[in-house]
Amino acid sequence: MAQSFTTNPLQNQTGSVRRKVLVTGGAGRIGSYFATHSHHKYDLILLEREWDEDSKSLEQFGSLIEGDIEDLERLKEAFAGVDTILHLAADPAPDATWTNVRDLNITGTYNVFVAAKACNCRRVIYASSIHAVSGYPEGVQVKTSEPVNPGDLYGVSKCFGEAMGRYMATQENLSTIAVRIGGFQPHESIRTETGVGMLDAWVSHRDLNQLFEKSIDAEHLQFAIFHGLSDNRFKRLDISDARELVGYAPQDDATRENPELQSLHLNERVNLLSRADGQKSGLREDLP
Repeated sequence: MAQSFTTNPLQNQTGSVRRKVLVTGGAGRIGSYFATHSHHKYDLILLEREWDEDSKSLEQFGSLIEGDIEDLERLKEAFAGVDTILHLAADPAPDATWTNVRDLNITGTYNVFVAAKACNCRRVIYASSIHAVSGYPEGVQVKTSEPVNPGDLYGVSKCFGEAMGRYMATQENLSTIAVRIGGFQPHESIRTETGVGMLDAWVSHRDLNQLFEKSIDAEHLQFAIFHGLSDNRFKRLDISDARELVGYAPQDDATRENPELQSLHLNERVNLLSRADGQKSGLREDLP
């Protein structure tokens, strides 16, 4: 857990008052799910470049405002009085061109951090991605303490965001938690034939939302990188930091969801040689 640290434990600034959370990319798949399922817990502000008629239905869950993350001054206006920024807005395409990742994922992310600092926000939750470490060979389970290793320009842009977050947390005293999001897909997708391909990288909607909430609420962390995967039997990314530091307890597992995998009973048949799987120590014979 070398990437995670506390310098000055955050004080609970809200007490019984609900936190005000601003979500960039509030109309996206992840942002809209967060708004739908977490509005009861936080006072939400959902920011989009522009709102279409379909997305305006989210106004029942929070305030809808327009703003371009490439516009620093607009972000400073929007972030005033906000406790936490959940920064989701980005070009998410793995084959995104340099121009797109530069403008949205790099310049936009820089603006979000600067505006959050200028407005004395308590924390930024940065939506990083599994693509920040997708360059590691197959079969390697990546830990948060290992160097970034992006597999594409999109991943490169997410590495920038993680580095920016570390800088802001260390040098500018703006607490940051980066969440490397895996394959964010509904249960229905993981149950299809192609769902087998997400066996080691899937994160369900409710598991990722739980990790966001725990990251928002934690008071003891100045900076951390967490891996946002469900409790899959096989995990491309190690999720133990999130378990230990914020009590992340994912509920879903790809091997239990996909019919092809269910029939194999992998959770019962695959022995990972772990004490947790029932392996006993021979030392027991010589102890009372």
